[in-house]
Amino acid sequence: MNKIKKILIANRGEIALRIIRACKELEIKTVAIFSEVDKDGVWVQKADNSFAISGDPVEAYLDYKNLINIAMRTRCDAIHPGYGFLSESAEFAKACEENDIIFIGPKAEHIALFGDKMASKTAVKKVGVPVLEGTVEPVMDAKEGEQIASEIGFPVIIKAAFGGGGRGMRIVHNAKEFQELFESATNEAIKYFGKGEVFIEKFVQNPRHIEVQIVADKYGNVVHLGERDCSIQRRHQKVIEIAPSPRLSDATRKKLCQTAVNAVQEIGYENVGTVEFLVDDNDDFYFIEMNTRVQVEHPVTEIISGVDIIQRMIEIAGGDKLKYKQEEIMIRGYAIEFRINAENPQNNFMPAVGTITNYMAPGGPGVRLDTSIYAGYTIPPNYDSMVGKLIVYALEWDGVVRKAARALDEFFIDGVVTNIPLHKAIVADSDFKAGKFDTSYLEKKLPTFDFEEHKSKRSIVDKSFILKGSGDLLY
Repeated sequence: MNKIKKILIANRGEIALRIIRACKELEIKTVAIFSEVDKDGVWVQKADNSFAISGDPVEAYLDYKNLINIAMRTRCDAIHPGYGFLSESAEFAKACEENDIIFIGPKAEHIALFGDKMASKTAVKKVGVPVLEGTVEPVMDAKEGEQIASEIGFPVIIKAAFGGGGRGMRIVHNAKEFQELFESATNEAIKYFGKGEVFIEKFVQNPRHIEVQIVADKYGNVVHLGERDCSIQRRHQKVIEIAPSPRLSDATRKKLCQTAVNAVQEIGYENVGTVEFLVDDNDDFYFIEMNTRVQVEHPVTEIISGVDIIQRMIEIAGGDKLKYKQEEIMIRGYAIEFRINAENPQNNFMPAVGTITNYMAPGGPGVRLDTSIYAGYTIPPNYDSMVGKLIVYALEWDGVVRKAARALDEFFIDGVVTNIPLHKAIVADSDFKAGKFDTSYLEKKLPTFDFEEHKSKRSIVDKSFILKGSGDLLY
């Protein structure tokens, strides 16, 4: 067992701050990195040491050779990649290993396996996981793809073979639109992932998107921490995540979670990961992909299970065994996470930038806010539009929906447009309250939402009572 003493955090924003907090509780020193536009980031001040990275604001976080060099210079014995950027780079994980630095995540070979959507589909099928009918080899030619799609039967979905996050993905309903959408998918795959290979599989109409959080140590022990419902999406991008799913039967839940555990155990996977499935109206489920990193939505699982996922990642990477057996993990209540994005729901969700002039955070029992923004913070235009995550918890589904409405109503951000009005509209919707939603929910509901009605109202608290940087009241 290698006790980790100092960690370089190869990320930025709220996840960097989240990792710093986990490390402080484990009494582990941290080194933060920051690009030129991130010099005012909260995580930069909260880390024990901070190191500037020069060059393009995005490329600077992707230059793994430089990050490894910084880790060595600052005597870090481990690197935590967070999510995004280098978190699913097998090359980065391998380079860490070659330089005697612990990569806090799975083995490079498993990152590579699950980064290849076709290879991973084949691998899990071999260990008994249900998969959708589709190609097992890359498709590069539109005519060949159209022939395959006709054999599978429309509708089909075209997916980037080496990507994720909804990029390089197109739904094709008939042969007439195949070529245009095939070219669109491959072009987007090249733009975002540098590779144009795609695969084709049967499209499930209006499924639920359910994922299982697993934790595995180096000694063959694997547990799950329940499932999350990520069905509420816009253009294949998750907007809201819920744990557990309010509409999944206990029998399906048990089978789904056990299938994920068995697959991970058979493959020999280590550390944390998320096995994602589509669930149809008959409660049949099919493997989509596995994410080999901590998920944006990990807080909802932490809240209902009591397990600190970031800390477990660090401990497992250092050689610790799992601290608990499956029967010792108790899932209790419901948690909902709302991704707070700097974007305008009334203008086709156009990303917004600018300086936050007034900020009031929600609070009270069962409310958690993971963010790195504050009054006076300028949101840079270089990164993803997500600026925070509001997480609420209650024992019952009705209670967590009411708590969400209250917390969203308290949440006030001025100076930059956000998607808070979208979240307010969702929690006020009768179908959401009844737990009736699938991946088509937002597509159907967006035209019916009145965002003016749900705009944040100006805080009634005098600005002089707002503590800059936290949103907490001074007493």
